[in-house]
Amino acid sequence: MVEQRNMTLSEAITTFLATLPPDQKQVSQQELGKFIRWYGGDRSISELNAKEISDYGENISSFVTDPVKKLEPVRSFLSFAKKKKLIETSLAPHLRVSKAKQGKQTKGATHEVTTITLTAEGHAAMQVELAALKSERPLITEQIRHAAADKDFRENAPLEAARERQGQIEAQIRELEATLQRAVIIEEQSNKEEASLTIGIGCTVSLRELSSNEQSCYLLVSPSEANPAQGKLSIASPTGVALVNQAVGTIIEVNAPAGILKYQIEEIQSW
Repeated sequence: MVEQRNMTLSEAITTFLATLPPDQKQVSQQELGKFIRWYGGDRSISELNAKEISDYGENISSFVTDPVKKLEPVRSFLSFAKKKKLIETSLAPHLRVSKAKQGKQTKGATHEVTTITLTAEGHAAMQVELAALKSERPLITEQIRHAAADKDFRENAPLEAARERQGQIEAQIRELEATLQRAVIIEEQSNKEEASLTIGIGCTVSLRELSSNEQSCYLLVSPSEANPAQGKLSIASPTGVALVNQAVGTIIEVNAPAGILKYQIEEIQSW
């Protein structure tokens, strides 16, 4: 059995995931996988510090539309690590959304509205998701009405859960509606050969990681469409920024706490 003090980040996260129910585990695994890739799974968990955790929060905030939700699995893991004495100090409070991101979310109405570039596929997917969320409204309303019939509000867990779910749904609906209102769908390029010379949003890029020879393929999308599990990479992510305007054969470098990652661009395809 691995000694707690010498446990690697990957081992600690595996231990944490084993404590979660299947549905929660799937969601958490995706976000914690990003955390491992960014910091290096072979690092001892005891090496993590407040500055690194704060930097990770800033990084995530820069390229996702709902950083609070995306950071929650990592925050839960850090709380678990402190409780199990895998780390000496509490690091979860240092995992915060950047002030710049908070400012955009709370003061956006006072600034000029900026457009969001989406692929046609991403735009359609958001419309489907929006419709699905709106269809849940009557059911949640009925659940709240039914739970509220119990006059003992002191320990009314169903009512609390229904209201929490209602809040989550309404927040997601507002975010999707705001994104779709600002969306500009990129048009398919008529000249495929010219469009494939350099990388931009809507391009599919094949990469080879030089140290491991591992192949990967990504579709470059706007931050609002980013979904690593589906191979959709945000152009605002560190890798996305390094790829934009590059050509086939170029070697790019991505700085991560685990070290400098080098990739060679093998192929570019425009959609």
